[in-house]
Amino acid sequence: MEEIFVGIDVGTTKVCTLVGRVEAENQIRIMGVGHEPSEGIRKGVVVDLGAASKAIARSVEKAEQTSGLEITTALVSLAGAHVSSINSRGAIAVPHGLIDAVDVARVLEQARTVAIPHDREIVHVVQRGYTVDGQEGIHMPVGMHGYKLEVETHIITAAAATVDNLRQCVGAAGVNVDQFVLNPLASGEVVLTEQERQMGVAVCDIGGGTTDLAIYVDGDVWHTMVLAVGGNHVTQDIAHGLRLPFSQAEEVKKQQGHAVRAEVGPEEYFSIRPFGEDHPTQINRQDLAHIIEARTEEIFNLILQEIKRSGYDGLLPAGIVLTGGTSALPGIKRVAGEVLGMPVRTAQPENLVGLVEKLSSPSFSTSVGLLRWALTMHDHDLALGSDRRNRRRMKGDSTMNFDGIKNWLKRLLP
Repeated sequence: MEEIFVGIDVGTTKVCTLVGRVEAENQIRIMGVGHEPSEGIRKGVVVDLGAASKAIARSVEKAEQTSGLEITTALVSLAGAHVSSINSRGAIAVPHGLIDAVDVARVLEQARTVAIPHDREIVHVVQRGYTVDGQEGIHMPVGMHGYKLEVETHIITAAAATVDNLRQCVGAAGVNVDQFVLNPLASGEVVLTEQERQMGVAVCDIGGGTTDLAIYVDGDVWHTMVLAVGGNHVTQDIAHGLRLPFSQAEEVKKQQGHAVRAEVGPEEYFSIRPFGEDHPTQINRQDLAHIIEARTEEIFNLILQEIKRSGYDGLLPAGIVLTGGTSALPGIKRVAGEVLGMPVRTAQPENLVGLVEKLSSPSFSTSVGLLRWALTMHDHDLALGSDRRNRRRMKGDSTMNFDGIKNWLKRLLP
């Protein structure tokens, strides 16, 4: 039986629904695409239920038409400044002295019992390392001998009401939310290499309304953060500086924009018609680049502050990987490198098959990443068995396949 996965990326600027089918060697073929301008979403948060629901419904309908399949469940992206994270530890006694999958599930459940406000909802529990009888630095404890098992976790939470509003919007389109996935974690599935994860790297997804950050050390996520600033702020600066409507400023940014003034020739001009003008006006591209450069520098200074606040700024030899729609802006890599003082590269989904004509762009990293995430969860499902949906929430199974549980625990669990 073919495995079909669906991801709905609900962003500030676009809603993208992808339908994918698993093929040989775990390659995903894109079978359906529904790409719609986003409405009712601001800085990753639903501000108009009706408008957001309609935009999601249109995206889902297009994906159904192109794939020929009915969409009933999906993984959905999550962003917004309401997302936060805390660290927690769990510890249990191992009665028989041999650690199995049930013990791992129990210790993770113990770590989940951290006190969080009633208006918060746990989105992810990230395991960062295990300790067996005082021995630290263990990545996979299943099968080891020991009598005390401890785990250090990174717990990502979100505002419950905000999550419920997004769930309601998706539900209005006739789709049940299988799981919410934080934007940078989904993007990391397609833009990071395993070597980068092990060495220490940050993935930075710069979207329209938010900038989403995830720091990976020793193969696991150690820190996450969502900043309420993104490409739309650059567009707003252009609209204000050049006295243009937002939509026209967005087109100017995409067609003429550059993040480094020094890389634009002083003789380069383009024509626009500002508010109150009867005839087109010539604008120097250096003036436009000056506006963009100032805002992008501010964004990366905020990112640098967050990286330093996390305490992991000295653990990122692989640097930072930029993705998201705003990362396609010419010159932004140079600005990032100068502000952050670390290696920088931009990335986008690659090696895609199927309906991928428009997907090979940084703006679709989260969308494609949701399908990759679904594939990871599918591998976990096979390890758990056919009844996994009733038991996936940290309820272990001592008959798990070892490779399956290993792959599962290397990733992030809901």
